[in-house]
Amino acid sequence: MSNKKVLIITYYWPPSGGSGVQRWLKFVKYLVPSGWEPYVFTPENPSFTIEDKSLLKDVPASVEVIHFPIWEPYQLFFKLSSLFEKKNPQQVDFISTGKKSLFQSLSAWVRGNFFIPDARVFWVKPSVIYLEDFISRNDINKIITTGPPHSVHLIGLRLKKKNPALHWIADFRDPWSEWDLLDTLSLTTLARMKHQKLEREVLTRADRVITIAPYHVNRFEVLSGRTVDLITNGFDEEDFEGIENKQTEKFTIHHVGIVDELRDPRPVMEALKQLSVSTPEFQQQVTVEFIGKVNAAFKNYVIEDEQLSSIVRFQDNIPHAQLLAGYGSTDLQLLVLAHTQLAPGNLPGKFFEYLASGKPILGIGPVEGDAADILKKTNAGVIRERGDVEGIKLELLRYYQSWKNGTPHKSSGIKLYSRRNLTLELIRIMEGLSDR
Repeated sequence: MSNKKVLIITYYWPPSGGSGVQRWLKFVKYLVPSGWEPYVFTPENPSFTIEDKSLLKDVPASVEVIHFPIWEPYQLFFKLSSLFEKKNPQQVDFISTGKKSLFQSLSAWVRGNFFIPDARVFWVKPSVIYLEDFISRNDINKIITTGPPHSVHLIGLRLKKKNPALHWIADFRDPWSEWDLLDTLSLTTLARMKHQKLEREVLTRADRVITIAPYHVNRFEVLSGRTVDLITNGFDEEDFEGIENKQTEKFTIHHVGIVDELRDPRPVMEALKQLSVSTPEFQQQVTVEFIGKVNAAFKNYVIEDEQLSSIVRFQDNIPHAQLLAGYGSTDLQLLVLAHTQLAPGNLPGKFFEYLASGKPILGIGPVEGDAADILKKTNAGVIRERGDVEGIKLELLRYYQSWKNGTPHKSSGIKLYSRRNLTLELIRIMEGLSDR
């Protein structure tokens, strides 16, 4: 009989919130009824900015979750920031491609060049020592590491070196050496080479490599010279049961998730501003809400603008269940893809929940890319280039007119991206790893 035990090593796990935790939380949820026995290894005291205890309900009671202590320098970092910065910055304020304060520049340089691949690297050695015994005692022959943080993959790499018979799947939710985030960290040539060396070792030593978008499949195959599997992010159909669609009093546009300098909604704001000036009726009947962490520069840009400040609202992170209910009173969903070289492969986790809501999506990013392809296939929305403010205005007016006329939006083929179906693909990959 095949061994259906699998150890999943992940930094993000409930009560951590946000999109990073959803992928493996949902895989675990649907592995259990499929006859698998997943174990989860995660930090006992992680440093994360979003907490969402409502996600704990999705953790099957039968799953053993091992919380293992971690030391990471973030607490020291934020203490220092409170001394050197006028205001306590949020994490999103440090993802900057423009002018930085001296402390921001120094901290980015230290983070990029001293902590490779990331500041969670101190968790690797003690985790390997603990897991080597745990794996043996529990007769586990399959492990999965998921990054970022990519230091988690180093745990898998060391375990594989110690026990070559162990079957290891490396899951990349983001790129590594080509990750656009690294471009904000002032890496030296030597640091960049260290990232590339570690990445190459993980890519070539893992038994299977998985990533989330066709663009990243192609890039990882180029970097590794091997076949890479695609399992996108998705949505949980059960999350959307019972969500009540409501008629809104105003044309309601929602953006969910982080706003930083890599994901900047200003082209949409400019289009909204021009429409508010040229069409007073539009300004009176539209409302825009950003839900999640927003960097200070963008928030100030909105607040200081007469037109925008009258129609735009900001709300901090809310529990996932509350966020889901909000889809029922949404008329248009705003998707802002990171404007970097990797934008064609940008498929954020929220994109699939946007799909599942059935509400139309207006995306800002490359018109030739993975998100654009899915929107075309499912008829779920449209993407416009960042510089195409006139095109963005036309789309806003088109969706606004549909709202006024009460015309329902119809998409199709989204079940392909349900968490249940995606878990079946993961099981196919795991079953392909022959027992030894």
